[in-house]
Amino acid sequence: SGKQTLKIFDGNDAVKRNQFRLISVPRIAKNEEVVEAALRAYYINDDQTFTQQALLSDDVINRNNATEDSNLGSVFRESVPEAWIIRAKPKGEEVIRIYPAWLKVGTAYVSLRVNKDSTTQTVIKEVLPLLGRQTECLQNFKLVEVLMGSKQVQRMVLDNQELILNRLKDIRKTSIRQMNQTRFYVVENSKSIVQVNLFVGGLPPQLSREEYINILKDELAIKTNVVSVSHVYQAQGAVVLEISCFSEAERIYMLVKDTTVNDKPLNAVVIPEVMASKIPQNCCPLLVFVNPKSGGLKGRDLLYSFRKLLNPHQVFELTNGGPLPGFHTFSKVPSFRVLVCGGDGTVGWVLGALEEIRHKLVCSEPSVAILPLGTGNDLGRVLRWGAGYSGEDPYSILVSVDEADDVLMDRWTILLDAEEPAEGAENGIAEPEPPKIVQMNNYCGLGIDAELSLDFHHAREEEPGKFNSRFHNKGVYVKVGLQKISHTRNLHRDIKLQVDQHEVELPSIEGLIFINIPSWGSGADLWGSESDNRFERPRIDDGLLEVVGVTGVVHMGQVQGGFRSGIRIAQGSYFRVTLLKPIPVQVDGEPWVQAPGQIIISAAGPKVHMLRKSKQKQKK
Repeated sequence: SGKQTLKIFDGNDAVKRNQFRLISVPRIAKNEEVVEAALRAYYINDDQTFTQQALLSDDVINRNNATEDSNLGSVFRESVPEAWIIRAKPKGEEVIRIYPAWLKVGTAYVSLRVNKDSTTQTVIKEVLPLLGRQTECLQNFKLVEVLMGSKQVQRMVLDNQELILNRLKDIRKTSIRQMNQTRFYVVENSKSIVQVNLFVGGLPPQLSREEYINILKDELAIKTNVVSVSHVYQAQGAVVLEISCFSEAERIYMLVKDTTVNDKPLNAVVIPEVMASKIPQNCCPLLVFVNPKSGGLKGRDLLYSFRKLLNPHQVFELTNGGPLPGFHTFSKVPSFRVLVCGGDGTVGWVLGALEEIRHKLVCSEPSVAILPLGTGNDLGRVLRWGAGYSGEDPYSILVSVDEADDVLMDRWTILLDAEEPAEGAENGIAEPEPPKIVQMNNYCGLGIDAELSLDFHHAREEEPGKFNSRFHNKGVYVKVGLQKISHTRNLHRDIKLQVDQHEVELPSIEGLIFINIPSWGSGADLWGSESDNRFERPRIDDGLLEVVGVTGVVHMGQVQGGFRSGIRIAQGSYFRVTLLKPIPVQVDGEPWVQAPGQIIISAAGPKVHMLRKSKQKQKK
């Protein structure tokens, strides 16, 4: 045929390993055509000038380097060698990129022209002024060659007198592709001190520092000469250990995973060190929380995507220690934002943790964005993040967070004070349940709304494996609702409502719902859009809750379908509900049966800063 097959080796490394790729070229091909086909075979796309060097058959057999000078000119000779090496033609000068090994906003790298006299030291001397570090001593910096291969990252500190052009030549001689995977970083010298910060959670809450140390001595046999407790979070039952020995840190980390205290398993997270003093003033990093169990297991894929796009140390998995390790890591950062990937329950969990730890953060009011992964996602809808994540590009999500608008949102505290003992108490002598306090972001329901939630909750606990898609979850809600259609209850006879110290007469209803945001039960508008002289137009930051009634499952279905709204009952900032019998209650999707007694709802602390997705198209 008029074609011939050639073996192409990418540098000396490929020859030693006998790893080649085959190309097929016409027998009368010119040198340039062979080079082009060879570069295509290795996906090398570069503006370098390449040549090919003949590799004689005995060279391959002996694994020796081919002679540098063997230049065979045109390909169409009588005896065309079957094996060739790609080589880069040597140059008198080149432009290289130098990357700073510290955070420099707006500068990924600087370009520098090097010639045959350029050494590591002259490169550092020229680079520092370009990075704004001209006043600092040269001896405080080193040049590091970093090879980012597919399986590992290799670092090599270059000698001060090393000639840069020779180094580039050596890399290319080894492999042309390797040059494309190599970067040069200018790095500050630092005294390396062994210090591992380990977050240990799951301990009993409200103990003293000494009591926590004693538990750790008993359970983990910690060595106090190399382990100290640097932070204590009493309310959450967590401590941060400072460990000055790697083997001891590893031993504790592995042991914690198999340790339980008071039948509760401990958890451990290695805390990265954030150098807050080196973060530029106008920089606002993102702290990402992902719940991998939310939203049909899409959370797991997002976790991997965000770890690739961002520094993996700023992405936290909520199933390992909750939100506290993330907030602790960012506690000294002067300004940051939060992205929560999960359902409304996950958002509530993070906002609750933020409320508890706010006083220990330098940035006490970070703004929170949502990537909705749950079933209802009402808060995500109100803040324009959508009804649920459907596979958008994670990078465009980060750009949307960057361009989002800051808005305020009310949060509410619900105090549940049962006046009668819990069900199942022996002879009725048992003490009543202690008062319980929960936080609310979206809504609180009593009666039929909470009863459906409770039945759904029980179904999910019995077969959690089946509840991994929004479609299936909503199907179960419908099925549970249909079973309740014939139920008639007179909720208005079983409860009393007081709004801002005034008694309110309730109409004939089966469910009473307090709403903070204009979205309920997966996007339905329960309050309705009609104007009403009796009430103000609802907003998420007006310091008011709206109280709405529903007459039953059919009414709820009509609201969901957009045919009707709920029965407007009241609007206010302080509510007292008296339960005359046990009634199902749900707060932000978490249901339970509440014993007779008082429920008090009032505004909680400062309003929270949320991020609402901008209406404009992305600028970046």
